Amino acid sequence: MQLPQAPSNATHGLVAAFPTRLAADVRRVLAVVPDTGLAPMDSFEVEVLGETVTLPSRICNEEPGADSTRLLTGTQHMILHCLYSRHSAGRVRQHHLEQLMGSREPWVVPFVVQLAGEYVLEILEVIGQGLAGLAVPGSAERRLYGEFITRNPAFFARTERRVVSYWSCYYRWKYPVFGAYSGGALMEAFRAAASEQLGARWPRHTPPPLRVA
Repeated sequence: MQLPQAPSNATHGLVAAFPTRLAADVRRVLAVVPDTGLAPMDSFEVEVLGETVTLPSRICNEEPGADSTRLLTGTQHMILHCLYSRHSAGRVRQHHLEQLMGSREPWVVPFVVQLAGEYVLEILEVIGQGLAGLAVPGSAERRLYGEFITRNPAFFARTERRVVSYWSCYYRWKYPVFGAYSGGALMEAFRAAASEQLGARWPRHTPPPLRVA
């Protein structure tokens, strides 16, 4: 069995990706994360329930073995899945994203929304299927994501623009109508959640969903 190790300076900064109340849990997770000696690539800040957290754009650490993670708590497993949803390999991001679907923890939300602004179509489809509650007015899922977006308008606007950019570059030939593209449908669902939370129409930074742009 792989014994937990103290997190290196390169990974220690990942504690800041979660609310401070989770710091001990994050350090427990980082103790089983294989060290690369490399710092995470870039980072971005968002607000979660009034607290600023700093998420990595990408990590390169190998996944820990099952023996080293079997004693992690449920919360610690979710932290692990959040971190590896930022992995440099798309298949790893998708696998760990799938484990996050259904979570109602506010600190999970920015990891999911960030992935919605990326280019892997299969990941966008996982999010769309996993967040079916976004289509239900008044649902817990709508409130959860609407709360996050209204607290982070600049982050969400940037996410929308990234979705448009990837659609135009890679998928427009297949989905000439933006709303038919998985990323476009997700942005509409997120915007509806924000509008419901705000009680007013949320600003749009994407093409109209039903018209060829």
